[in-house]
Amino acid sequence: MLEDASPLQWRIRKELYFTGYLTVMDYSLVFAGQLRRQYLIPPEGRPLLDVPGGNLLYAGAGARLWADSVLLLSRVAENYPHDWLKSFQKFGLDSRGIKILPGSLDMRTFMVYTDQQNYQRTNPVSHFVRLGLPFPKGLLGYQPPQSEQDNRRMANLDSPKLADIPDDYYLAKAVHLAPLDLLTHTQLAPAFRHAGAQIVTIDPGPGYMTANYLDDLRSLLQGVTAFLPSEEEIRSLFWGRTNDLWEMAATLASFGCEVIVIKRGGRGQYVFERSSAKKWEIPAYPSRLVDPTCAGDAFCGGFLAGMAATGDPLAAAMQGNISASFCIEGSGAFYMLDTMPGLARARLESLSNLVKQG
Repeated sequence: MLEDASPLQWRIRKELYFTGYLTVMDYSLVFAGQLRRQYLIPPEGRPLLDVPGGNLLYAGAGARLWADSVLLLSRVAENYPHDWLKSFQKFGLDSRGIKILPGSLDMRTFMVYTDQQNYQRTNPVSHFVRLGLPFPKGLLGYQPPQSEQDNRRMANLDSPKLADIPDDYYLAKAVHLAPLDLLTHTQLAPAFRHAGAQIVTIDPGPGYMTANYLDDLRSLLQGVTAFLPSEEEIRSLFWGRTNDLWEMAATLASFGCEVIVIKRGGRGQYVFERSSAKKWEIPAYPSRLVDPTCAGDAFCGGFLAGMAATGDPLAAAMQGNISASFCIEGSGAFYMLDTMPGLARARLESLSNLVKQG
């Protein structure tokens, strides 16, 4: 709302008004995350070879089911297909906040499912041979990313930086930070909060969801609207301390975060609200599982759209649940946007009858 705008937002709004570039409004949603060149062999259907991927696109698409104005914030190199960036516009995703770096980066990602839930990221040649598929030239020389703990003092090169944020993005009402490194999250979250964003949500990066980083979350979560780890991530964070998911959620909420959502894959979500101490268990909407890739990111997109529209964490989590239900019914970041009008609302109404309050 205009009356809630911060001094920075008022200054930006005034400057953009007089230059004719005031296009971002209070209902706009900002998503910061990673873009990837995706090579995917899903559980069902044909392989996707060198297509747009990354947590940013899945989260943005999950929000587009419910919201009209979605703004992307990321970094790519010159070897990332520029026509892809232009194509995002036709899906309602604003790509002005994607910075193109000089040179090249290996932004490829490979996944092959061994069944409907389990996947591997290594040895692509052997998997293509096993499945009798021709090996794509674009995967030559591919090396899977190393799973390492985060570096508190260094951000990844392809993580968005404060200097990358277009001024008008600070006018957005709500911001979601997809999985990135800890330093980037600790810089972006307060920057958007101090600029006046009413809602900031974080999906943690796996590099800092270990017991060694629990104390770091005390500062990261202060003033954050919602924190959305997977069950695997939060159990890793509390390894050796407790096995109670609700206790984990309450502990994280005590760091100053209003809502904790634990994403549990095919078992749905746990939602904990700090101010009321309310707990909800939401089952996954019973849709046909074709490809679970990045369903958690799609959930986060729907959740942010729901929080921006209603301010209600339960309603937001149900919208995220429905976004994820569409995501898993096909492959690719934009599959979920090819949805019959009204179907998302119909699923939402059906899901509301299945929620359990703890």
